[in-house]
Amino acid sequence: MGTVMPFPLQPGRAVLQVGFERAELARILDLYGRMVAAGHWRDYAMEFGRDAAVFSAFRRTAERPEVRVEKRPALRARQGMWALVGEAGVVLKRGHDLMPVLAPVERRLMKLVDD
Repeated sequence: MGTVMPFPLQPGRAVLQVGFERAELARILDLYGRMVAAGHWRDYAMEFGRDAAVFSAFRRTAERPEVRVEKRPALRARQGMWALVGEAGVVLKRGHDLMPVLAPVERRLMKLVDD
């Protein structure tokens, strides 16, 4: 008949690539869309590697990213798998949940309304 090929990811094998789940990516892209509408960001990039998934947001395409949202599952038990990294490479916020890690960026969207 034919040869049976095993599915590439079998139980017990190491994950070849870290990625974002649908709800995580929806939350990140929602924030990105609001930042674009406010005029803060213009471009983004995603990188998926063996140990981390990274979402980078840029003010302009040719610059360094203004912020990076990193997911590192290996740090889940210690300091949290989510990190918000600034333009200079400094970790601005780290945690176990995505929402509190994105809070510093969310605060930039808040404006006082005067009557």
